[in-house]
Amino acid sequence: MTSLRELPIGKTATIRSVGGEGALRQHFLDMGLIPKGEVTMVKYAPMGDPMELRIHSYELTLRLADAEKIEIENIRDAVEPSEGKAAHKKDISKAIPHPGLGEGGKYHIKENEHPLPDSEILTFALAGNQNCGKTTLFNQLTGSSQHVGNFPGVTVDRKDGNIRGRSNTLVTDLPGIYSMSPYSSEEIVTRNFVLDEHPKGIINIVDATNIERNLYLTMQLMELDIPMVLALNMMDEVRENGGSILVNQMEEMLGIPVIPISAAKNEGIDELVQHALHVAKYQEKPQIIDFCDANEDGGAVHRCLHAIMHLIEDHAKAARIPVRFAAAKLAEGDQLLMDSLNLDQNEKEMLEHIVKQMETERGLDRAAAIAHMRFDFIEKVCDETVVKPKESKEHLRSMKIDKILTGKYTAIPCFIGIMGMVFFLTFSVIGAFLQNILDMGITALGNIVDHWMTAAGVNDVLHSLVMDGVFNGVGSVLSFLPVIVTLFFFLSLLEDSGYMARVAFVMDKLLRKIGLSGRSIVPMLVGFGCTVPGVMASRTLPSERDRKMTILLTPFMSCSAKLPIYVFFTAAFFPDHGAIVMIALYFGGIIMGILMALLMRKTLFSGEAVPFVMELPNYRMPGAKNVGHLLWDKAKDFLQRAFTVIFMATLVIWFLQTFNTHLSIVTDSKDSILAMVASVIAPIFKPMGYGDWRISTALITGFMAKESVVSTLSILFGNTAALLGSITSLSAASLLAFCLLYTPCVAAIASIKRELGGKWAIFVVFAQCVIAWLVSFAVYLVGGLFF
Repeated sequence: MTSLRELPIGKTATIRSVGGEGALRQHFLDMGLIPKGEVTMVKYAPMGDPMELRIHSYELTLRLADAEKIEIENIRDAVEPSEGKAAHKKDISKAIPHPGLGEGGKYHIKENEHPLPDSEILTFALAGNQNCGKTTLFNQLTGSSQHVGNFPGVTVDRKDGNIRGRSNTLVTDLPGIYSMSPYSSEEIVTRNFVLDEHPKGIINIVDATNIERNLYLTMQLMELDIPMVLALNMMDEVRENGGSILVNQMEEMLGIPVIPISAAKNEGIDELVQHALHVAKYQEKPQIIDFCDANEDGGAVHRCLHAIMHLIEDHAKAARIPVRFAAAKLAEGDQLLMDSLNLDQNEKEMLEHIVKQMETERGLDRAAAIAHMRFDFIEKVCDETVVKPKESKEHLRSMKIDKILTGKYTAIPCFIGIMGMVFFLTFSVIGAFLQNILDMGITALGNIVDHWMTAAGVNDVLHSLVMDGVFNGVGSVLSFLPVIVTLFFFLSLLEDSGYMARVAFVMDKLLRKIGLSGRSIVPMLVGFGCTVPGVMASRTLPSERDRKMTILLTPFMSCSAKLPIYVFFTAAFFPDHGAIVMIALYFGGIIMGILMALLMRKTLFSGEAVPFVMELPNYRMPGAKNVGHLLWDKAKDFLQRAFTVIFMATLVIWFLQTFNTHLSIVTDSKDSILAMVASVIAPIFKPMGYGDWRISTALITGFMAKESVVSTLSILFGNTAALLGSITSLSAASLLAFCLLYTPCVAAIASIKRELGGKWAIFVVFAQCVIAWLVSFAVYLVGGLFF
């Protein structure tokens, strides 16, 4: 037998059987890797693994080891997909009225005699595949500004918001899923919400450019018997490429309202809202449609499902689970749902007999038979309603770009070059330029306030609080805002364009050597912006082992909050080598993360990384609105912290540094309360050359927020000259190494506690402090041999 691994590039084959077991095999089937399905080999990753496949009109990545489990036959030259029966109609526009963007079809609206009362809140689940524009639609519906990115799994938690102008509504943006068979932790969030919280309606968003794959989830949502509307997103792209969708016919075949929209361009949203509100208000459930045609190959599946429905009807009703959905999931072998129904032993045995008979008659195992039933129905719908576009300009453009960005010899140099350019422009050009301007503005304002307070004869304590506490402390941190915003600007461009997904594809084999999947690269890259969303982004990883490892490694990536520390010390001690120092710090964190991963792989997390199954989206031009939203969010978050956590920390530090234990104002800060407390831990840092109590104090405040290190040093030393006189350049290098690796801020620790529990959070606090001390000591020791 020939395996999928042996399929030559550019060739198409028919899938004969799908091996493997458990959730992974189910995931393969849900993604369209089903017996009799057609798959085309596109290319291999630069390092030879994983491979990129084309199936059901979209690109999918798969490792060679997993491809070996899939048997193929009938290998042949790749051909263009057929356009479907709908394309052969003589005149589509005359034969069937085709709604434009924002125009609903002819779905029959039934005026239910008993609508929900006006006081009842209409709750909606916004559900769809990963990377289909769900969060963009959520932002249009609610006026929210959730982060949007062109990478599978950007939404990692549910988000709520009211439809604009409709106070009695609540829309929940759920993580993207491919099916109702949860494969990763964020998919469980979506499934549990829809099954347990019983929303009044579902808004199912579908990528119209990739409709075959998207409709697989739609079929499962229809089985839930919840009022539902289908939003065909990206219809503008379909039309621009010569395609079309016969909305009226699709509505008739699916039995739900179908609305063509473009979420990115805010087209069709009002019509979608009207239909969604109506079906929820009048509780108009999807028409009952038998997906398994008894007259075709699905006859065995048809009999199986109806037999199961009769068997479990009372149990499903008691568990408040729709019987058709429950029957399909039981036939598929869904253990979570089996546990929910509380079947007795006789019923379980009868269920197995029914399924075994279906497998015998159908010639496929249970999971493959159910997946095949769904894809057969989808194929029938698409043949009748979809005029497939010619190869889209987006896909053609992506293929051309990928020849370079994912090329065998160009991918790694391109990645290093792109990230190097991002850091160079951020730290040495754009960010540095904007920082200097803001710093001059803050300094000028500080001089004006200082002059005014002196002229007005303001009390010395208040004068010290404003100048030393606010301007010297908070102001020094605030000046780094342009650097942070500039870094996020470039990272958001890379994510929004679709490049981040390629980075995961390119880096998978390399990361697998340290025990991780290529998908782990994304949370860690997000961690360069902030550790908190980086930790949360790990929910997109399907393996608990990979998720824990990624969370523990993410704090080693230099978050943007550490930038003020790096820039401050670099400007003071290494002004002529700024870019080199920055690159060394960033890559130093990466190298330390790799070393820790190798250690954890041998100790805490033995075993192999999970399979790398991921969709590769087309490259798209980053949306100015999306990038703007993200930059505003990050700037706002930074400013909030600057004027809350950092401001409070600055005031506390100023107070402790200004007064002694008798609350008398000290003339020298070494006699203050702060000096007394910090002097206790200062000896710990003496072997690394920075045993000054003021530096120890700054490191303590860094636990609250890393930016506080700079503000505290500014208050305690007063000026850079005093700091330069306190420690040497070698001590500064050692201190930078400690700041790079020691415990992340309180917010990051809280997010780790939320994801992994209190024990792991405590472990991170102490482990990273120990690691930071050892590395800092090594830097000082080795550096002393040369300098």
